Amino acid sequence: MATVSRALNGSPEVSEATRKRIIELAESLDYTPSAAARTLVSRRSHVVGVILDTGLGHPDLLHPFFQEVLVGLKHGAGSLGYDLLLFASEEPGNGFGGTHSYLRRAGHHGVDGAIVMGFDGRDPEIARLAASGLPTVAVDADIDGPRTGSVMSENEEGARLAVRHLHELGHERIATITGMLGTRPGADRLDGYGYELADLGLELPAEYVVEGDFYDESGYRGTRQLLELDKPPTAIFAASDLMAAGALRAANELGVRVPDDVAVVGFDDIGLASLIQPQLTTVRQDMHALGEAAASGLARMIDDPEAAPARELVPTRLVVRASSGGSGAPRERSLTSKEVG
Repeated sequence: MATVSRALNGSPEVSEATRKRIIELAESLDYTPSAAARTLVSRRSHVVGVILDTGLGHPDLLHPFFQEVLVGLKHGAGSLGYDLLLFASEEPGNGFGGTHSYLRRAGHHGVDGAIVMGFDGRDPEIARLAASGLPTVAVDADIDGPRTGSVMSENEEGARLAVRHLHELGHERIATITGMLGTRPGADRLDGYGYELADLGLELPAEYVVEGDFYDESGYRGTRQLLELDKPPTAIFAASDLMAAGALRAANELGVRVPDDVAVVGFDDIGLASLIQPQLTTVRQDMHALGEAAASGLARMIDDPEAAPARELVPTRLVVRASSGGSGAPRERSLTSKEVG
């Protein structure tokens, strides 16, 4: 097997006569060398491990955001000659023995690098993977290690844009339902919301900030809590479209009209946003671009051990629809550097 692998990979250790015979035989049998055989010679598997773990009770692959990112990742990695291997996150998950370990999985399968997303930043197994020196890129998250990079949306600026839009429509009592604050998107979107309110000279009552988890049920509960206040907000910025959908459901149950009584803005622009009624004003993330950027950034790090870790911010844009009081065809707008600064 080793001689066949060397011959098919052009090793100078194999004579030209032997190489010719092996190639002729391989062509007659339509033979393709296995990944293991190729790796013996090239020290590369051309396989990237993908770790997606949104936590117990959350839908992982069923979430529209991660579906779109995975499509971009597949296209980006495929165009660069890499295959993707989705790691199991459940324990034990190691058919080759031992306890749950992403690092052990990476070594067992010989992946050239890893893409991680949706994870809890306190996960010790993610920390071990990052510390190992394996080229690793996090999507919409921070990760610390000698060869780690990140690709994320402009979450803070997108949140500022949502608040600015609501203020331009005349709203001053603007509340938010946050994402998980232990995640970078959750924290950044809350920061952007707060910074924009401060720049506009608006008050931020503590009861106008309700913590959610990016999923619809927390948006539903948070909206009921906000609308039952003695002085309810006239506008709600939800840090995800799923939470915004939950907000619309809560408003409908309470007999509160959207956008007449309360305006709602989401974040993501998943397919659901243009299908629900009223159609959802939202901050659009280019999820496909996130996946492609993660793939290209990781490939650079794999190809060149001295390459700087991938660091990329993907712009966000506001798409105005009916839920905020917009009318007509959807309109897009992005912040200028002057507005952000």
